[in-house]
Formats: sequence, C-alpha cells, structure tokens
Amino acid sequence: MNAVAVRVVTDSACDLSLDMAAQHGVEVVPLTVRFGDEEFVDRRDLSPAQFWERLATSTVLPETAAPSPGAFEEVFSAAAESGCPGVVCITISSALSATCQAAQLAAGNVAGTIPVEVIDSRAVTMAEGNVVLGAARVAAEGGTMADVVAAARQLVPRTRTFAALDTLENLKKGGRIGSAQALLGSMLSIKPIIEVADGKVEPESRQRTRARSLRYLAEKVRQAQPVADLAVMHGAAPDVGTLLDLLGEFHRRDQILVGDVGAVIGTHAGPGVVGVTFTVAGDK
Repeated sequence: MNAVAVRVVTDSACDLSLDMAAQHGVEVVPLTVRFGDEEFVDRRDLSPAQFWERLATSTVLPETAAPSPGAFEEVFSAAAESGCPGVVCITISSALSATCQAAQLAAGNVAGTIPVEVIDSRAVTMAEGNVVLGAARVAAEGGTMADVVAAARQLVPRTRTFAALDTLENLKKGGRIGSAQALLGSMLSIKPIIEVADGKVEPESRQRTRARSLRYLAEKVRQAQPVADLAVMHGAAPDVGTLLDLLGEFHRRDQILVGDVGAVIGTHAGPGVVGVTFTVAGDK
C-alpha cells in the first residue's frame, strides 16, 4: 500500500483473514482470547481452525478481551511515522465490545500527531469486514480522509447480518439461557436465527431443523435482492457448502466471499454457526 495513502485500521472481530487484510492494506489490531489461564492473541497465536479444535475439548467457555488503547496507539503512531496523512479505524459494534472505546482513547492520545477517525461499524464478523473493505478500496484509490470516512459511514446502515446457531450449548455455558431451555431446544432440534440490528444481537426467528435454517438464511438474501458484498461466514460448519449452493441459485458463486468465524464471535455463537451478511441499496 502507498505510504501516503490514508490508513485503514480495524480489529480482529471483523474476521478478515490476515492475508486478505494485508492484500487490502488494512492493519488489524487483535483482541485476546483466554481459555482458563491460557491467553492467546486472536489469529496470531490462535487461528480459527485451532480455536474450534480447542473449543471442542475445552470444559470451560473461553473469554475474549478488547485490545488496550495502547495497542491501537502503537498502530496509529506507526502510520504517522510512515508519512500517512490520517487513519480511519473501523471497529466491532460498541454495543458488544469495549474495542471502540479503546480506539477512541488512543485516537485522543495521538491527536497532535496524526488525525484519526474512529467509526463504530455497528456490526460483527464479516459485516464489519465488508465495511472495512469498502473503506480500504477508497483509500487504495487515493481517496482523502473525508472520502474514506464517507465510504465507511454510508455502508454502516446498509449492512445486514443473519446467522443460524447450530447449538445452544455456548449460550448455556455463557449464562445467556438456562440449562432447561438449552436441553429443550436440543430435544426439539430448534435452531435459533439471530440478527444484528442497530449494533446488537437480537433473536430473529426459530427454525425446527438445520436444513430449514440454511434455507431460511438463503431466503433472507433472496428477498433482499439485489444485494452487494455478499459474504458467508461459518465456524467449522461442515455444511457451509449447502448454503453456498442455495445462494448460488440466484447469486453468482464467484461473487460470494467466504470467511471463517474466529474466536471473538465463535466464543458466543458456538461451533457450526453459519451466517450471511450483505449490503442493501441505499433506499432499502
């Protein structure tokens, strides 16, 4: 990436692979993941595949922690030293993590050195990632700070995210629902559909089987057509290909970005989670 271009920074909850982030000149500040007394830097010490493997044998639910303001400040300062005219930092929804607040504190600390604009994506996982990529494309084309900020801000209210949970076990372990409710849901094969609305995770519907939940996700995308930036994200879901086939009936497969749900979101969503995110037209 050109050293004089506006720098786009994000956090690892965006679930962009490190290779994809580097390809688009995006700097990723990682969250941390703890399994008991062991702490890992997300996607550096623990890849998504390693996270899901460890989760399968863990007796405790892992915990995640936002980056420190210092971690963001280090990245912002490095951008200034490289001659960068400014930084646009896009974070996971402030309603779900303290990451945005940490970035804002860091921005204030470097205010005399480099201008930093912190944008709350009001999103998680690849939905956040799509906002980041949209901003990065404008930065790569030589856009000004105002151009990059505008590109990100216009994507935030147009981004939609839906996901199907395959298990209620992680919600039970995390204290989100009781054991009896989790057991009942498992006995009835209930597959909850969740939606990210105004930055918060909300229950959207309940499907009776896994197959129905995948068809439901595809139908949500179909009903929203035409859409842009369609992405499918999953947490070690063996049937993600089924969802891709369903989407391929009305959306070109080579225009669907597929990503791995990492530790930050996977801790709460549980194994087998699969979701879709997309951008709708401005008038929808």
